[in-house]
Amino acid sequence: MAHGRPDTGYLHWRWQPAACRLPAFSAANFLRLLANKHLSFVGDSLARNQMESLLCLVASHAGPPDLVYRREQDKFRRWVFRSHNATVSIYWSPFLVNGTEQSPTAGRVQNHMHLDAADERWAAELGEMDVLLISAGHWFLLPTVFYTGGEVVGCHHCGGLNRSESGFFEGFRRAVRTAVGAAMGGMAEGGMAVVATFSPAHFEGEWDKAGACSKVEPFREGEKEMEYMDREMWRIGVEEVASAVPPVERVRVEVLDVTRMAMMRPDGHPGPYMHARPFEGGPKERVQNDCVHWCLPGPIDAWNEVLLELLKRWREAEGDMAVAAS
Repeated sequence: MAHGRPDTGYLHWRWQPAACRLPAFSAANFLRLLANKHLSFVGDSLARNQMESLLCLVASHAGPPDLVYRREQDKFRRWVFRSHNATVSIYWSPFLVNGTEQSPTAGRVQNHMHLDAADERWAAELGEMDVLLISAGHWFLLPTVFYTGGEVVGCHHCGGLNRSESGFFEGFRRAVRTAVGAAMGGMAEGGMAVVATFSPAHFEGEWDKAGACSKVEPFREGEKEMEYMDREMWRIGVEEVASAVPPVERVRVEVLDVTRMAMMRPDGHPGPYMHARPFEGGPKERVQNDCVHWCLPGPIDAWNEVLLELLKRWREAEGDMAVAAS
């Protein structure tokens, strides 16, 4: 809105599941459930987007938290809501696993991902996390070389490597599997790991060739089918959670299934208003659009409504286990 977006309908649409009631987000309930606990978001800019939504939802009712840690241009940050000693943190890890980001200026035209080793920037601190939310996917669509055991096992957009294209689905699957495995093995007993499913983009055209997202209303039921790539990325997240068997007793593994609800909301992106007043001065040959991330307030707030329900289940199970133990 500050950048000049004229419509406001995206602020008022709210996703409702068909078979149950989803309560509105309650900051008081969130703080009660996360009292003396640490919730960490790990992943790419969609993880950060959801974390920012959560902080806004809580701070608007409970006051702003204290920023207690930051480094690497705010890619790693931590806040504390002092009233409940509730900690929320963000770890930048777009691959989830160890890797090197592409840098044409340094001669790296592909990302490099080591699929068998979780990114130690977050994995080394798993023992401090009570709830871990893993959210990634879009970086796997970029040119990438995949490794296991130090050997190349595949690549996507393999230009100049003299290798056959392997695609990115298997690389994404193995990265999610490694991340979930690290969480299950590294979190303290009683923790919960949550995998957020893939969030579809809504570019009408190519993202880097003036693709836009001009819709100002959600899709109606049945108007839009999930595209193949989005469906496969969604399937990987769901299947990896379903097949996870925690080696540590009482570590929960849950899926935060956001793919379909995100697909229905082409109206909720910043679009050309990722920059201030993009059409000022008359028509332009090309205006870059952001059709991946979400406006705040906006559709991504519903993800945190579902996350709050997962937190309720988790703490209720904790209570049951405490009774059983006594």
